[in-house]
Amino acid sequence: MNATPCPTPGFLPSLVIMTTQTAYAVHQSARPTGFPTAADFRLARTPVPSPTPGTALVENLLLSVDPYHRGMMDGGDDGFALGTPLEGRSVGRVTASRDPGLREGDLVFHREGWRTHALVTRGVAGTRVLRGHEGIPLESYLSILGGTGLTAYAALTRTARLRAGEDLFVSAAAGGVGTATGHIARLLGARRIIGSAGSAAKVAHLTGALGFDAAFDYHDGPVGEQLAAAAPDGIDVYVDNVGGEHLEGAIEVLREYGRIAWVGAISMYNGDRSPAAPRNLFEVVHKSLRLEGVLVRNHTNLQDELEDFLVPHLRSGRIGTDTTVVQGFEQTVEAFLGMLRGDNMGKMLVRIDG
Repeated sequence: MNATPCPTPGFLPSLVIMTTQTAYAVHQSARPTGFPTAADFRLARTPVPSPTPGTALVENLLLSVDPYHRGMMDGGDDGFALGTPLEGRSVGRVTASRDPGLREGDLVFHREGWRTHALVTRGVAGTRVLRGHEGIPLESYLSILGGTGLTAYAALTRTARLRAGEDLFVSAAAGGVGTATGHIARLLGARRIIGSAGSAAKVAHLTGALGFDAAFDYHDGPVGEQLAAAAPDGIDVYVDNVGGEHLEGAIEVLREYGRIAWVGAISMYNGDRSPAAPRNLFEVVHKSLRLEGVLVRNHTNLQDELEDFLVPHLRSGRIGTDTTVVQGFEQTVEAFLGMLRGDNMGKMLVRIDG
């Protein structure tokens, strides 16, 4: 079924009244040059689809906007196609079903986000019924219990194999993966946790609200120098969400046999050009360091283990969801752009009106 563009490109005007008969979706309309703008997107509308055999209709409640979306906007084999709804993590409720594995009323996680309604099939593209832990807010399933939390958990327990008493540095520490990494590392017994962030307010949030032992604003001077001052005795593990100067600084400060779990490279988004490799990369050999990439899709088997580990601490209040929630589907594009600008504390989510 062909989609009808909404009257204003780039965002859904507030005057558009959302109804149960109309479905809305964000389409990418152009490849961005550098930092994306609202003009690179458009909102499309169609009648709400009916489930076909083997599918269920989900009305989305929460959407995730993530850093990896920026890379996929450039296209390529694994990128977004123009003129189709963007893929993204979402939580929604089944409203009609012809899939025997999904019942009306089920809360589900799926990857057909950036739209108000989706047809999904259980077990396909990560679609699963949420376990529905009592007392756990819905936002948790797209933050600390979602892909960001799972990434942090896999990075710490499988890739870096953090041990109790070790010292950790995490970059972009006030973002979704960063805050989850701090929480999980503390629960695993890390001795000192150090974070970098992009503003004084975020640094204060890390050391105040989140209990980091030290933090610094990477705008305030060379990352390597600031990290060395925060960790004069070195670190054992680095969870890297940035790359570039952060990775170079961490290699300099890591102790012998240290480990790097490389999750992302924010420094290379939007056409930014950081060095192809840190200038001190050979220190990986000199110090017998280990550097390994982390792709969350390779660790989905850890989902139940993650929830069993974290849910008691969420219930007790020892850790939180750490989210910035933007209200209204019409704000999806702005929430995405805000996340790229670093406007969020923790995971950036969109709650759909309804």
